[in-house]
Amino acid sequence: MSVNMGKIDRALRLVIAAVLVWLAFGSAVAAAGLLHWLALIVAAVMVLTAVIGNCPLYSLIGLKTCKSC
Repeated sequence: MSVNMGKIDRALRLVIAAVLVWLAFGSAVAAAGLLHWLALIVAAVMVLTAVIGNCPLYSLIGLKTCKSC
């Protein structure tokens, strides 16, 4: 897998993942049920793609957000 995400894209994904984890654990809105688990799963996927620098959806549509790749 090649890198297809830029630094800003990766940083934004980490921030969004942190917000989703906060919503899952610190908010009464998603305190129980499906919304709690959905937020955690989406956050985990966002962290994983940010860490490896490759988004499978970007690969499918041919999008790259990094300048040097």
